Amino acid sequence: MFGRPTLPSEDKRWKIIQNTMKKNGYNPDSLIEVLHAVQEYFGYIDEDALKFVSESLNIPYSRAYSVATFYHYFTLKPQGEHICVVCTGTACYIKGANQLLAHLKNHHDLSDGDTTKDGKVSLLTARCVGACSLAPVVVVDNKILGEINSEKLDDVIKGCRDAV
Repeated sequence: MFGRPTLPSEDKRWKIIQNTMKKNGYNPDSLIEVLHAVQEYFGYIDEDALKFVSESLNIPYSRAYSVATFYHYFTLKPQGEHICVVCTGTACYIKGANQLLAHLKNHHDLSDGDTTKDGKVSLLTARCVGACSLAPVVVVDNKILGEINSEKLDDVIKGCRDAV
């Protein structure tokens, strides 16, 4: 049995991550669950987290990295205070999701995966959020906003950026 690596820092969240792995017997098959925990508690998965998790689960770093970059839910860089997800599923696409994304790029300098310079808003896309009857849909901080147009989206982004 290999020794377990030391925690990356004194941050108590690392104990939670370690306990998640311990609960699963440090089973390499728990990788996705552990990465979800890192994402949940830290907001993103950085290189130190990937090293710690891969060493703890005794798997190659490349495996942890490939899983973290394959799944759209995981992010390798810090996110903004507010997360805006534009649905690009079929119904939303037909009803203008691409126009919303173009508007965000042209008026707010935001593309998929970007964060505003002030760190307030991060933009992501999702294949489908399951609210097709409300298309086009944007999810802001886990709240579904339906029948969104460019003007409504501008108001949402402004509200996020103005929030204290």
